[in-house]
Amino acid sequence: MPPVGTHALSAPEWAMLLGLSVLWGGSFFFTGVALAGLPPLTLVVLRVGLAALVLNLILPLTGTRLPGTRDIWAAFLGMGLLNNVLPFSLIVWGQTHIASGLAAILNATTPLFTVLVAHLLTPDERMTGNRLAGVLVGLGGVAVMVGPAAVAGSGAGFLAQLAVLGAALSYAGASVFGRRFKRMGVPPLAVATGQVTASALVLLPAALTIDHPWTLPMPGAPVWGAVFGIATLSTALAYVLYFRILARAGATNLSLVTFLIPVSAILLGALVLGERLEKRHYLGMALIGGGLAAIDGRLLRRIRAADGS
Repeated sequence: MPPVGTHALSAPEWAMLLGLSVLWGGSFFFTGVALAGLPPLTLVVLRVGLAALVLNLILPLTGTRLPGTRDIWAAFLGMGLLNNVLPFSLIVWGQTHIASGLAAILNATTPLFTVLVAHLLTPDERMTGNRLAGVLVGLGGVAVMVGPAAVAGSGAGFLAQLAVLGAALSYAGASVFGRRFKRMGVPPLAVATGQVTASALVLLPAALTIDHPWTLPMPGAPVWGAVFGIATLSTALAYVLYFRILARAGATNLSLVTFLIPVSAILLGALVLGERLEKRHYLGMALIGGGLAAIDGRLLRRIRAADGS
Protein backbone atom coordinates (compact mmCIF):
# COMPACT_ATOMS: atom_id res chain seq x y z
CA MET A 1 0.00 0.00 0.00
CA PRO A 2 1.38 3.47 -0.85
CA PRO A 3 2.35 5.75 2.02
CA VAL A 4 -0.41 7.84 3.54
CA GLY A 5 -1.04 10.94 1.48
CA THR A 6 0.41 9.64 -1.81
CA HIS A 7 -2.43 7.32 -2.83
CA ALA A 8 -5.60 8.28 -4.66
CA LEU A 9 -8.67 8.55 -2.48
CA SER A 10 -10.92 5.49 -2.38
CA ALA A 11 -14.69 5.73 -2.83
CA PRO A 12 -15.36 5.55 0.95
CA GLU A 13 -12.72 8.24 1.56
CA TRP A 14 -14.35 10.49 -1.05
CA ALA A 15 -17.73 9.89 0.61
CA MET A 16 -16.32 10.89 4.01
CA LEU A 17 -14.67 13.95 2.46
CA LEU A 18 -17.97 15.04 0.90
CA GLY A 19 -19.77 14.50 4.20
CA LEU A 20 -17.17 16.57 6.02
CA SER A 21 -17.53 19.37 3.47
CA VAL A 22 -21.28 19.53 4.13
CA LEU A 23 -20.76 19.64 7.89
CA TRP A 24 -18.11 22.33 7.69
CA GLY A 25 -19.92 24.22 4.94
CA GLY A 26 -22.78 24.68 7.37
CA SER A 27 -20.44 26.22 9.95
CA PHE A 28 -20.30 29.52 8.05
CA PHE A 29 -24.10 29.76 8.18
CA PHE A 30 -24.26 28.77 11.85
CA THR A 31 -21.55 31.30 12.71
CA GLY A 32 -23.38 34.11 10.91
CA VAL A 33 -26.58 33.40 12.84
CA ALA A 34 -24.88 32.96 16.22
CA LEU A 35 -22.83 36.16 15.95
CA ALA A 36 -26.09 38.11 16.02
CA GLY A 37 -26.36 37.31 19.74
CA LEU A 38 -22.92 36.26 20.97
CA PRO A 39 -19.41 37.76 20.92
CA PRO A 40 -16.77 35.78 18.98
CA LEU A 41 -14.82 34.21 21.84
CA THR A 42 -17.96 33.13 23.70
CA LEU A 43 -19.25 31.52 20.51
CA VAL A 44 -15.98 29.64 20.02
CA VAL A 45 -15.88 28.33 23.59
CA LEU A 46 -19.52 27.21 23.35
CA ARG A 47 -18.70 25.47 20.08
CA VAL A 48 -15.78 23.44 21.43
CA GLY A 49 -17.24 23.07 24.93
CA LEU A 50 -20.53 21.55 23.78
CA ALA A 51 -18.67 19.41 21.23
CA ALA A 52 -16.39 18.15 24.01
CA LEU A 53 -19.41 17.34 26.18
CA VAL A 54 -21.11 15.38 23.38
CA LEU A 55 -17.97 13.45 22.45
CA ASN A 56 -17.12 12.63 26.08
CA LEU A 57 -20.64 11.22 26.50
CA ILE A 58 -20.34 9.15 23.32
CA LEU A 59 -16.84 7.84 24.06
CA PRO A 60 -17.77 5.23 26.73
CA LEU A 61 -20.71 4.02 24.64
CA THR A 62 -18.24 2.92 21.96
CA GLY A 63 -15.87 1.23 24.38
CA THR A 64 -13.20 3.85 23.69
CA ARG A 65 -11.18 5.51 26.45
CA LEU A 66 -9.14 8.69 26.48
CA PRO A 67 -5.45 7.87 26.98
CA GLY A 68 -3.97 9.25 30.20
CA THR A 69 -0.32 9.67 29.28
CA ARG A 70 1.34 13.07 29.42
CA ASP A 71 2.72 12.79 25.87
CA ILE A 72 -0.68 12.12 24.33
CA TRP A 73 -2.36 14.95 26.25
CA ALA A 74 0.44 17.29 25.18
CA ALA A 75 -0.35 16.22 21.61
CA PHE A 76 -4.08 16.83 22.23
CA LEU A 77 -3.22 20.34 23.43
CA GLY A 78 -1.04 21.04 20.40
CA MET A 79 -3.73 19.75 18.06
CA GLY A 80 -6.40 21.75 19.85
CA LEU A 81 -4.40 24.96 19.52
CA LEU A 82 -3.72 24.44 15.81
CA ASN A 83 -7.08 22.98 14.84
CA ASN A 84 -9.56 24.77 17.13
CA VAL A 85 -8.34 27.61 19.32
CA LEU A 86 -6.44 29.62 16.71
CA PRO A 87 -8.48 28.99 13.52
CA PHE A 88 -11.94 29.12 15.11
CA SER A 89 -11.12 32.36 16.92
CA LEU A 90 -9.56 33.96 13.84
CA ILE A 91 -12.37 32.95 11.47
CA VAL A 92 -15.19 33.95 13.80
CA TRP A 93 -13.55 37.31 14.50
CA GLY A 94 -12.91 37.72 10.77
CA GLN A 95 -16.57 37.08 9.96
CA THR A 96 -17.53 40.07 12.10
CA HIS A 97 -15.71 42.28 9.57
CA ILE A 98 -15.90 40.52 6.17
CA ALA A 99 -18.56 38.62 4.25
CA SER A 100 -18.80 34.87 4.65
CA GLY A 101 -18.21 34.45 0.91
CA LEU A 102 -14.84 36.16 1.15
CA ALA A 103 -14.05 34.10 4.24
CA ALA A 104 -14.80 30.96 2.21
CA ILE A 105 -12.38 32.04 -0.52
CA LEU A 106 -9.63 32.71 2.00
CA ASN A 107 -10.34 29.47 3.90
CA ALA A 108 -9.96 27.58 0.63
CA THR A 109 -6.26 28.44 0.59
CA THR A 110 -5.78 25.66 3.17
CA PRO A 111 -4.80 23.02 0.55
CA LEU A 112 -2.13 25.33 -0.85
CA PHE A 113 -0.65 25.85 2.63
CA THR A 114 -0.99 22.12 3.35
CA VAL A 115 0.87 21.11 0.18
CA LEU A 116 3.71 23.44 1.19
CA VAL A 117 3.77 22.45 4.89
CA ALA A 118 3.50 18.72 4.14
CA HIS A 119 6.26 18.99 1.53
CA LEU A 120 8.57 20.63 4.08
CA LEU A 121 7.73 18.56 7.15
CA THR A 122 6.78 15.06 5.97
CA PRO A 123 8.75 12.40 4.06
CA ASP A 124 5.81 10.92 2.13
CA GLU A 125 3.65 13.86 1.01
CA ARG A 126 5.97 15.53 -1.45
CA MET A 127 4.82 18.29 -3.76
CA THR A 128 4.29 17.31 -7.38
CA GLY A 129 3.44 19.35 -10.44
CA ASN A 130 -0.01 17.78 -10.59
CA ARG A 131 -0.77 18.63 -6.97
CA LEU A 132 0.37 22.23 -7.26
CA ALA A 133 -1.54 22.71 -10.51
CA GLY A 134 -4.63 21.13 -8.98
CA VAL A 135 -4.49 23.41 -5.95
CA LEU A 136 -4.20 26.52 -8.13
CA VAL A 137 -7.05 25.43 -10.42
CA GLY A 138 -9.20 24.64 -7.39
CA LEU A 139 -8.52 28.04 -5.86
CA GLY A 140 -9.54 29.64 -9.14
CA GLY A 141 -12.77 27.67 -9.08
CA VAL A 142 -13.60 28.85 -5.56
CA ALA A 143 -12.96 32.46 -6.56
CA VAL A 144 -15.14 32.15 -9.68
CA MET A 145 -17.95 30.42 -7.80
CA VAL A 146 -18.18 32.92 -4.95
CA GLY A 147 -17.80 35.80 -7.39
CA PRO A 148 -16.48 39.36 -7.26
CA ALA A 149 -19.28 40.65 -5.04
CA ALA A 150 -17.73 38.92 -2.04
CA VAL A 151 -14.55 40.93 -2.44
CA ALA A 152 -16.29 44.30 -2.65
CA GLY A 153 -15.21 46.61 0.12
CA SER A 154 -12.48 44.21 1.24
CA GLY A 155 -10.03 47.02 2.01
CA ALA A 156 -11.81 47.85 5.27
CA GLY A 157 -11.43 44.28 6.43
CA PHE A 158 -7.74 43.84 5.62
CA LEU A 159 -6.87 42.57 9.12
CA ALA A 160 -9.88 40.26 9.04
CA GLN A 161 -8.65 38.79 5.75
CA LEU A 162 -5.22 38.24 7.26
CA ALA A 163 -6.90 36.55 10.22
CA VAL A 164 -8.72 34.05 8.00
CA LEU A 165 -5.52 33.38 6.04
CA GLY A 166 -3.81 32.77 9.39
CA ALA A 167 -6.55 30.29 10.21
CA ALA A 168 -5.94 28.47 6.91
CA LEU A 169 -2.23 28.23 7.72
CA SER A 170 -3.09 26.91 11.19
CA TYR A 171 -5.37 24.25 9.68
CA ALA A 172 -2.53 23.21 7.37
CA GLY A 173 -0.20 22.80 10.33
CA ALA A 174 -2.87 20.83 12.19
CA SER A 175 -3.29 18.40 9.30
CA VAL A 176 0.41 17.57 9.40
CA PHE A 177 0.64 17.61 13.23
CA GLY A 178 -2.34 15.27 13.54
CA ARG A 179 -0.62 12.45 11.66
CA ARG A 180 1.23 11.52 14.87
CA PHE A 181 -1.92 10.12 16.50
CA LYS A 182 -1.96 7.17 14.12
CA ARG A 183 1.63 6.36 15.12
CA MET A 184 0.62 6.71 18.79
CA GLY A 185 -2.23 4.25 18.29
CA VAL A 186 -4.94 6.72 19.35
CA PRO A 187 -8.28 6.01 17.57
CA PRO A 188 -9.99 8.86 15.66
CA LEU A 189 -12.86 9.26 18.15
CA ALA A 190 -10.43 9.61 21.05
CA VAL A 191 -8.37 12.16 19.12
CA ALA A 192 -11.47 14.20 18.29
CA THR A 193 -12.58 14.11 21.94
CA GLY A 194 -9.15 14.90 23.37
CA GLN A 195 -8.44 17.88 21.14
CA VAL A 196 -11.80 19.62 21.69
CA THR A 197 -11.59 18.94 25.44
CA ALA A 198 -8.13 20.52 25.59
CA SER A 199 -9.38 23.43 23.47
CA ALA A 200 -12.33 24.06 25.77
CA LEU A 201 -10.06 24.11 28.82
CA VAL A 202 -7.83 26.70 27.13
CA LEU A 203 -10.64 28.89 25.81
CA LEU A 204 -12.99 28.99 28.82
CA PRO A 205 -10.80 31.23 31.03
CA ALA A 206 -10.12 33.55 28.09
CA ALA A 207 -13.83 33.91 27.26
CA LEU A 208 -14.76 34.54 30.89
CA THR A 209 -12.03 37.19 31.23
CA ILE A 210 -12.58 39.01 27.94
CA ASP A 211 -16.31 38.68 27.14
CA HIS A 212 -17.86 38.53 30.64
CA PRO A 213 -20.67 36.37 29.18
CA TRP A 214 -22.79 36.59 32.35
CA THR A 215 -23.38 40.28 31.55
CA LEU A 216 -24.76 39.58 28.05
CA PRO A 217 -28.49 39.52 27.25
CA MET A 218 -29.95 36.05 26.81
CA PRO A 219 -29.78 35.07 23.11
CA GLY A 220 -32.89 33.99 21.27
CA ALA A 221 -33.82 30.54 19.95
CA PRO A 222 -32.18 30.99 16.50
CA VAL A 223 -28.84 31.77 18.14
CA TRP A 224 -29.04 28.73 20.43
CA GLY A 225 -30.07 26.57 17.47
CA ALA A 226 -27.03 27.77 15.54
CA VAL A 227 -24.76 27.09 18.54
CA PHE A 228 -26.17 23.56 18.85
CA GLY A 229 -25.71 22.96 15.13
CA ILE A 230 -22.14 24.22 14.97
CA ALA A 231 -21.15 22.30 18.11
CA THR A 232 -22.76 18.92 17.39
CA LEU A 233 -22.68 18.76 13.58
CA SER A 234 -19.91 21.09 12.42
CA THR A 235 -17.54 20.19 15.27
CA ALA A 236 -18.26 16.91 17.13
CA LEU A 237 -19.41 14.82 14.18
CA ALA A 238 -17.13 16.64 11.74
CA TYR A 239 -14.00 15.88 13.73
CA VAL A 240 -14.80 12.18 13.95
CA LEU A 241 -14.77 12.17 10.14
CA TYR A 242 -11.73 14.49 10.02
CA PHE A 243 -9.43 12.24 12.03
CA ARG A 244 -10.66 9.10 10.27
CA ILE A 245 -9.81 10.64 6.88
CA LEU A 246 -6.48 11.95 8.18
CA ALA A 247 -5.47 8.49 9.42
CA ARG A 248 -6.45 6.84 6.14
CA ALA A 249 -5.63 9.38 3.45
CA GLY A 250 -3.10 11.90 4.79
CA ALA A 251 -2.92 15.65 5.27
CA THR A 252 -2.88 16.78 1.64
CA ASN A 253 -5.88 14.67 0.65
CA LEU A 254 -7.76 15.80 3.75
CA SER A 255 -7.14 19.47 2.94
CA LEU A 256 -9.14 19.07 -0.28
CA VAL A 257 -12.28 19.43 1.82
CA THR A 258 -11.82 23.21 1.89
CA PHE A 259 -12.37 23.30 -1.88
CA LEU A 260 -15.64 21.44 -1.41
CA ILE A 261 -16.96 23.58 1.45
CA PRO A 262 -18.09 26.50 -0.78
CA VAL A 263 -19.71 23.98 -3.16
CA SER A 264 -21.59 22.43 -0.25
CA ALA A 265 -22.66 25.82 1.06
CA ILE A 266 -24.02 26.95 -2.31
CA LEU A 267 -25.79 23.64 -3.00
CA LEU A 268 -27.34 23.66 0.48
CA GLY A 269 -28.56 27.20 -0.18
CA ALA A 270 -30.13 26.10 -3.45
CA LEU A 271 -31.75 22.95 -2.05
CA VAL A 272 -32.81 24.19 1.40
CA LEU A 273 -33.30 27.92 0.94
CA GLY A 274 -34.37 27.93 -2.70
CA GLU A 275 -31.45 30.09 -3.82
CA ARG A 276 -30.76 30.09 -7.57
CA LEU A 277 -27.51 28.78 -9.02
CA GLU A 278 -25.84 31.07 -11.55
CA LYS A 279 -23.53 30.19 -14.45
CA ARG A 280 -20.46 31.14 -12.42
CA HIS A 281 -21.43 28.54 -9.80
CA TYR A 282 -21.38 25.76 -12.38
CA LEU A 283 -18.12 27.06 -13.88
CA GLY A 284 -16.54 27.27 -10.44
CA MET A 285 -17.64 23.75 -9.56
CA ALA A 286 -16.20 22.48 -12.85
CA LEU A 287 -12.84 24.12 -12.06
CA ILE A 288 -12.87 22.68 -8.54
CA GLY A 289 -13.63 19.25 -9.98
CA GLY A 290 -10.70 19.62 -12.38
CA GLY A 291 -8.40 20.66 -9.55
CA LEU A 292 -9.46 17.72 -7.41
CA ALA A 293 -8.93 15.35 -10.33
CA ALA A 294 -5.41 16.73 -10.86
CA ILE A 295 -4.51 16.29 -7.19
CA ASP A 296 -6.11 12.84 -7.02
CA GLY A 297 -4.13 11.77 -10.09
CA ARG A 298 -6.06 8.67 -11.16
CA LEU A 299 -7.77 10.28 -14.17
CA LEU A 300 -4.48 11.64 -15.51
CA ARG A 301 -2.82 8.25 -15.07
CA ARG A 302 -5.62 6.55 -17.00
CA ILE A 303 -5.38 9.11 -19.80
CA ARG A 304 -1.62 8.61 -20.03
CA ALA A 305 -2.05 4.85 -19.98
CA ALA A 306 -4.64 5.05 -22.77
CA ASP A 307 -2.31 7.27 -24.85
CA GLY A 308 0.53 4.82 -24.27
CA SER A 309 -1.53 1.93 -25.53
